[in-house]
Amino acid sequence: MFKNKSNELVIYLIKLILAVRNVEKNFHTVRGYENINLTTKLITPSMEDYLEMIYRCSIEEEVVRLNKIAQMLNVRDSSASKMMKKLGELLLIKYEKYGVIMLTNEGISVGKYLLERHNIIESFLKYLGGKDEVLQETELIEHIISIKTTQHISMLNMFFEENLDILESYTKFKENKINEMEKHK
Repeated sequence: MFKNKSNELVIYLIKLILAVRNVEKNFHTVRGYENINLTTKLITPSMEDYLEMIYRCSIEEEVVRLNKIAQMLNVRDSSASKMMKKLGELLLIKYEKYGVIMLTNEGISVGKYLLERHNIIESFLKYLGGKDEVLQETELIEHIISIKTTQHISMLNMFFEENLDILESYTKFKENKINEMEKHK
C-alpha cells in the first residue's frame, strides 16, 4: 500500500483528519459510517478477523498454517490464501503460498490489539448478562468500535472486576426489571 511510504502516509493522514472532521458534523446511515470507516482504516474488518485469528493461533502453536486459519474462520483455503497475500503486502505477515504463516513485528502488535479488543468487548457483554449471543455480537461490534470507546469499556470492565458488589446490584436490578416487564405483558 505505502510504496512511497512518506508521501502516501501523509496523504492518508490528511484524508483521515478530513474524514473525522466530516463525521463529527453529519449523520449517516449505517452503510455510510461503514464507508467512512473504510477510508480511515488501513485494514478491513475481514483482514482484522484473519489477523486476530493468526495471532490467536500463534500464541497456542509455534507454527501457523493456512489450513488451520481457514478451518478456524470457516472459509476455503483459497479464500484464506488470497487474504494472506493481502496481509503480506501490508507487511503484517510473512507467507509463502499454502505454507507457514509468520507474523511480522507489526503484525504481532496489531494482532495483539485485535485480540485484546475482542476480549474487552466479550467481557463487557458477559457483564451485561449476555450468553449464547456474546461471540456473534462481539464479532460484529469489534469492527465498528473506536479505540477510545474500547478503552472506556476496558475501564468499565476493570471497575466491575474491582467492585463486584456493584455488578451484583446491577444484575439484581436487571433481573427485577425483566420480571416486571414480563408481568406487564
